Amino acid sequence: MALHKEFEAAGKKPGLQVWRIEKMDLAPVPPELHGNFFTGDSYIVLHTTRAPSYNIHSWLGEEASQDEKGCAAIFMTQLDTHMKGAPIQFTEYQNNESLTFLGYFKSGIKYKKGGVASGFKHVVTNEANIQRLLHVKGRRIIRATEVSMTWDSFNKGDCFIIELGKLIYHWSGSECNFFERLKSTEIAIAIRDNERQGRGELKMIDEGSEPEDVIEVLGPKPDLPSGTSDSDVQTDTRNKNQASLYLVSNAGGSMTSTMVADKTPFKQAMLSNSECYILDNGGDNRIFVWKGSAANKEERNAALTTANQFIKDKNYSPITQIQILPAGGETTLFKQFFFNWLDKEETTGPSKAYTIGSIAKVKQIPFDASKLHGDDSMAAQHGMVDDGSGKVKIWRVEGGDKVPVDPSTYGQFYGGDCYLVLYSYNSGGREKHIIYTWQGKKCTKDELTASAFLTVRLDDSMGGAATQIRVTQGQEPPHLVSVFKANPLVVHLGGTSRESGESKPGSTRLFHIRRSSTKATRAVEVVPTASSLNTNDVFVLKSPTSLFMWVGKGATPEEKAAAKYVAGLLGGAATEVEESKEPAGFWTALGGKKDYQTSVALQKTVKPPRLFGCSNKTGRLIAEEVPGEFTQIDLAPDDVMILDTGNQVFVWVGSEANETEKTGSLNIAEQYLNKDPSGRRGVPIATIKLGNEPPSFTGWFHAWDPEMWGKDDAQRLQDLIAK
Repeated sequence: MALHKEFEAAGKKPGLQVWRIEKMDLAPVPPELHGNFFTGDSYIVLHTTRAPSYNIHSWLGEEASQDEKGCAAIFMTQLDTHMKGAPIQFTEYQNNESLTFLGYFKSGIKYKKGGVASGFKHVVTNEANIQRLLHVKGRRIIRATEVSMTWDSFNKGDCFIIELGKLIYHWSGSECNFFERLKSTEIAIAIRDNERQGRGELKMIDEGSEPEDVIEVLGPKPDLPSGTSDSDVQTDTRNKNQASLYLVSNAGGSMTSTMVADKTPFKQAMLSNSECYILDNGGDNRIFVWKGSAANKEERNAALTTANQFIKDKNYSPITQIQILPAGGETTLFKQFFFNWLDKEETTGPSKAYTIGSIAKVKQIPFDASKLHGDDSMAAQHGMVDDGSGKVKIWRVEGGDKVPVDPSTYGQFYGGDCYLVLYSYNSGGREKHIIYTWQGKKCTKDELTASAFLTVRLDDSMGGAATQIRVTQGQEPPHLVSVFKANPLVVHLGGTSRESGESKPGSTRLFHIRRSSTKATRAVEVVPTASSLNTNDVFVLKSPTSLFMWVGKGATPEEKAAAKYVAGLLGGAATEVEESKEPAGFWTALGGKKDYQTSVALQKTVKPPRLFGCSNKTGRLIAEEVPGEFTQIDLAPDDVMILDTGNQVFVWVGSEANETEKTGSLNIAEQYLNKDPSGRRGVPIATIKLGNEPPSFTGWFHAWDPEMWGKDDAQRLQDLIAK
């Protein structure tokens, strides 16, 4: 099949290109009407980034014919072939679109009645006689569906857009909340600015205050029913971590699939670059096809056909989403099913991070402490609110209460204890506070419980405005490390700083010393075996008869200085040993020589952050991801939100969240992490409250407005409309 002429300019520049399938042919949709879809039609959507990278989507309306749906599959495969298999392919179904697709239309997606067969066209209109009613649903995933222009379509709990010629009315039900009104206003603004090219007039009206021209069309308003809960909000996360991995092959002459693994997290090494695989997440209405770059051409080209057949064989829903991924173009949703997924440059050594798709939007920023107060993006990426020069107080949890720690021992944490670390600093002329709750791996359950209670009590004593960060032993965030100035933060595997503690240190001990990108140094006790060594770092080894400082080939002078400090804590001066020149006694103390990490230092790619609105009102965790590039306006004051940046999770508690959510916010975050199919554990969790956000949080949001929460609802709406 020859390349369609419409595809000749496909992907030549960044942005969105949309085509509607009209009588088995392609017709471009004007940019002003992107986000409008007729329910009787099928579409091809191409998104091109500056990287460049490409996403191809086929969108299928509920009333589209089978011929049009089949034609969409053919055109999507043709475009993928033309672009040499580089794009990620998605199948999209009305009311069941992927977050990637919805992210292109931040002001919402609009479903219009009819289609090509009904004579409806995509044209920019300013007709004086147009009449249309849109029912807007959703808090984070916003959909506006065309419904009949009658009061029977209305309810008290939702927002509606009434189009009468040049007038665009935004109608709010008496039971809808402000956040829903704010998000639905974005759709009304998009209609005014794009479909009407700025020539329409937008007016805001509330239930019961309808003007004459609305009453002339709809008649007097009757009593309206209450709204129903959004079906998308009711989607929980029970099936999101259930997946299986299959090898796809045509070696026997026909396409077959063989199970490789049936339990997450998978290992990246399970994927061979010479094969194709299906990752089956059918319980969540989603499957992925991964195409190795060296797989045979027939298997790669048949990816969509194979996926559809797999869905039929499994008797999955016909609207199951399909993502077809070339090696190197894996989406965040795909990678979450693998333990510690490493992108291209993370496995080949330090250099510029590999970027594709949305990851390309996250620019790596070198750390510079002198610029912390003026660069929130840097603060966010490196988890730093300042340079660690604020005031520090530390208490140990003991007998259900907190006991002050001797300041001369600040910076040492023992695995048999729990600690509260209060850090106070100045930001914008205000004193702010962070409470780090450090929990040792060998502390008692009573101490764990007491540490959580004491954290809340300490926060309450300061007006409830502190940021609370729970820290698991060995997962200390960079900022906590930085507050101990020149000395490293020292983490003892066991033991206790109490005089009568039950947990005792081992006779042979090994400390791993590493300096981070934020110039803060940690010394963490690890299992005393040779496999714990790393060529990039320094280690201190203490046995009953010796004390060594092992210096790896990639070690820094600062790490050596920190190692001398640790040796002093362990009782003396250490004998320096260079890597590859170890005496026999060194290996004997470690139980014999073994393989260890000898590759150059791995550089972490900056992962794209993810924002979720969370609720446990139904008794189980419901988490709904915000599509696309999120903004501050996506933070709903009546919700608990989770910001996941990969190596830290923030729990943002809105001032209007219900009491159950406020008191259970930490539990919501723990449930979220427990359901993560990648198997992450021990990730630091920071609990912050509306109006008291630190730079390490606000830096993930473009153009953060610290005054937003001080504005009344009417002013915030007016600001949005004015933009």
